[in-house]
Amino acid sequence: MLVKTFGSAVYGVNALTITIEVSITAGTKYFVVGLPDNAVKESMFRVESAIKMAGYHMPRQRIVINLAPADIRKEGSAYDLPIAIGILAASGQIDSDLLAQYFIMGELSLDGGLQAIKGALPIAIQARNDGFKGFILPLENAKEAGIVNDLVVYGMQNLAEVIGFFKGTEKPTPTVVNTREEFMRQINNYEQDFSDVKGQENIKRALEIAAAGGHNVILIGPPGAGKTMLAKRLPTILPPLNLHEALESTKIYSVVGKIPSASALLTERPFRSPHHTISDVALVGGGMNPQPGEISLAHNGVLFLDELPEFKRTVLEVMRQPLEDRKVSISRARFSVEYPSSFMLIASMNPCPCGFFNHPEKECLCGPGVVQKYLSKISGPLLDRIDLHVEVTPVNFSELSSSREAEKSSVIRTRVMKARAVQDIRFANNDSLHFNAQMSSNMVRQVCKIDEVGQSLIKKAMEKLGLSARAYDRILKVARTIADLADSENIEAEHLAEAIHYRSLDRDSWGG
Repeated sequence: MLVKTFGSAVYGVNALTITIEVSITAGTKYFVVGLPDNAVKESMFRVESAIKMAGYHMPRQRIVINLAPADIRKEGSAYDLPIAIGILAASGQIDSDLLAQYFIMGELSLDGGLQAIKGALPIAIQARNDGFKGFILPLENAKEAGIVNDLVVYGMQNLAEVIGFFKGTEKPTPTVVNTREEFMRQINNYEQDFSDVKGQENIKRALEIAAAGGHNVILIGPPGAGKTMLAKRLPTILPPLNLHEALESTKIYSVVGKIPSASALLTERPFRSPHHTISDVALVGGGMNPQPGEISLAHNGVLFLDELPEFKRTVLEVMRQPLEDRKVSISRARFSVEYPSSFMLIASMNPCPCGFFNHPEKECLCGPGVVQKYLSKISGPLLDRIDLHVEVTPVNFSELSSSREAEKSSVIRTRVMKARAVQDIRFANNDSLHFNAQMSSNMVRQVCKIDEVGQSLIKKAMEKLGLSARAYDRILKVARTIADLADSENIEAEHLAEAIHYRSLDRDSWGG
């Protein structure tokens, strides 16, 4: 007898419907075809044990399982459950009438328990798009899949419950998640705040500009100056995620299985801080079985690279294209996948190996040429893609011990959101643009017009600092953001001057 069940395979951040065909005929042995990987081939051992533990028998006949389309590689253990249900239906132990209405996915334990799967959200979206009535999956993933509207989601704990559902003896309660209520309940749930930071008003100003325009930032300063503390609080002043962005980020985290079990939806801006020993594949994604990397996990949020020169040069260089394109394509011989990677880069670094070059009080112990060699670990093309270079100096004792309350993140965020609202109006007719940092060179010429005084000012800066054409565009983008924060329709000379000031690493005093 031939029976079909339905599941899914995840490619990139989207899913593809997979038909699991089970045929039982006279003969012996089990066969799994349709480009299965080892985890799928091994499923027959788990399936047999789970079926027996549920009180049913494994047919001692020839069982052929085809995963269609057969030319697409199937990976992982999530096909255990649809295979088990297909075998029980094909052997006449359960009714097969309802199978065509449901997606079924789940990993089986030897005792019949269901283990969590990866990619439940994109699979649920695919099930709804293909017109399936419902989705049966492990209980641990039920909230994640439940945020998809117009799809009945059943979270099950073991194989016996799934069998009972198809036999009509079990009537589980569907998992229902009010997506908007879940989103609003957890939004802005940050533990840190800018009011925790004493002093450093100029750095806070730079980060406010970065947040308002979506600009990349590098913080340069000695150890203990507060670079990491400031960077970790950047998400608290970014505009809250909207529902569309939250769903986008949740899909990525679902694919890698990183959604917390207590939540159904990511409601905070992601903040990723990989260690400097990370490989290029782990950063941008890929591998033998491609997975999103750190830059995709930071999508719609912040990627923080602490001690930037300590990262391998090859790792940093592979970020250059994603920083421009805001997406990364992973190509293999038989297929290619694309992951979104629209993130804000914030990096920090010491000015030299000892950490005290340009320090106001301590003497730098590095020999001649050492500072330049240290800074040269970061390539010029990468630095060009970082809009704001900010020098961080240590906080003095009077500021550190002051009882004066610093400005809260919520106050700064209000100003940031006001500037973003101006940009929303500016780019209302362009779906691919949302803030100033995303502007193309052509768009910069249209939006960032400056007067003769501004032209003269930026000309002198270009000649003195030896800036590239890309750096010129970056200065204009930052100046446009500063003007938006000041609620100014035009870019004035003071806006340009402040933007030029945020090119510290282009000055002769650095590493010369």
